[in-house]
Amino acid sequence: MQTYDVIVIGAGPAGYVAAIRCAQSGLKTACIDKWINADGHASPGGTCLNVGCIPSKALLESSSLFAQANEHYAEHGINHASLTLDLPVMLARKDKVVNDLTNGIKTLFSSNKITLITGQAKLLKNRIVEVRQKDQNETLQADSVILAPGSIPRELPGFSFDHNQIVDSSDALAFSTVPDKLGIIGSGVIGLELGSVWNRLGSEVTILEAMPDFLPGADQKLARQALSIYKKQGLNFYFDARVNNATLSDDNVTVDFEHKSKNQQAEFDKLIVAIGRQASTQDLCSDDCGLVMDDQGKIIVDEQCRTNIEQVYAIGDAIRGPMLAHKGSEEGVMVADIIAGRYGHVNYDSIPFVIYTHPEIAWCGQTEQQLKQQKTDYSVGQFPFAASGRARASGSTDGFVKILADKKTDRILGVHILGDHASELIAQAVIAMEFASSSEDLAMTMFAHPSLSEAIHEAALDVSQQAIHKA
Repeated sequence: MQTYDVIVIGAGPAGYVAAIRCAQSGLKTACIDKWINADGHASPGGTCLNVGCIPSKALLESSSLFAQANEHYAEHGINHASLTLDLPVMLARKDKVVNDLTNGIKTLFSSNKITLITGQAKLLKNRIVEVRQKDQNETLQADSVILAPGSIPRELPGFSFDHNQIVDSSDALAFSTVPDKLGIIGSGVIGLELGSVWNRLGSEVTILEAMPDFLPGADQKLARQALSIYKKQGLNFYFDARVNNATLSDDNVTVDFEHKSKNQQAEFDKLIVAIGRQASTQDLCSDDCGLVMDDQGKIIVDEQCRTNIEQVYAIGDAIRGPMLAHKGSEEGVMVADIIAGRYGHVNYDSIPFVIYTHPEIAWCGQTEQQLKQQKTDYSVGQFPFAASGRARASGSTDGFVKILADKKTDRILGVHILGDHASELIAQAVIAMEFASSSEDLAMTMFAHPSLSEAIHEAALDVSQQAIHKA
């Protein structure tokens, strides 16, 4: 039986990062992953790289360029006689981006002397791992095991995936044609991003959301302004909509739903079910292994991601906390450092959240509604991108930056951004919060001009009503 210092199950953003960190510490490391590409070769990177974060961002970028060319290039004096969409080329570019990055991970594994094993892994007693492959099964053993199995799309009763008309988020990245009418169940991150892609390319998009409010976990002023922008872009929303069932015909899917106490129907060419994801822990371990999970199938861990089994850790989407690639990656680093005998830590209070629509939404820390619920005395600083010179020059004036700070200590408690490149700007807020900065610290920091980041500077100044460029 082959033995290792560490075996990592799963090569998504949590697993492959953990494997690399372990190998960097001189630990003999193997990583077992089930993903293969269309050619039958190993395709590390998990859901995020293969059918999630990366391909969706590739399509968001391509579709954004198409929409910009259609709607805004003339404003810049750029005229085109006719603009056409070549969807197969767009999808091929997306696939190339994915392929390049998966090959990059394989190169990283090779340079760090990590053994990549393709197959379905199962944890047995005594840190023995069974690997099921096409032609044979093998067993491995390790001093430490890291479980990083990731997550899968959550199914909705009455809306089983047929992967043709009723589809999951993975299927929605590979439509062969642009649907005339696209339905989406769920107005979370996945629903908004996929809805934006196909809306830009010509679909009439309708989003059915069971909750009465839009993005309840985000700052509500930000959410309201974002919703208004999305509606202007052509996305149709039904909130407090209870879907009942779907009926398939040869060329469409009919959804029965209840909205405002009335039974309604809607017909779509395609229906994306985007109601969230669940931990991919089914058949992850043997019955006698003893691994403890909750009733949702998530692995129970302590603050340092230890499971109830000695020297077995779990990270990423399969444990508590938000299902975010960067959260899983940092957990992978923490666990690898602990196994290597070093200190490891993740600050869960400053996790950045991003929605890659246009404009983008990003935030970290607490919202106003949370602070009010906690009865925390706070100050607010806010600055609109409409008053930013760089935003004016680029034609991206929607949105604002909001900073929340403790009224007594001035320590930054939360930062919320709606605007162009919010995903990049939020990193400045995360760094500030990691160093326990005050809003005054940001207000006294010099920012380049002209830049979108100046909106963060002005919002920090506005906490004490000293914003320079705010009327």
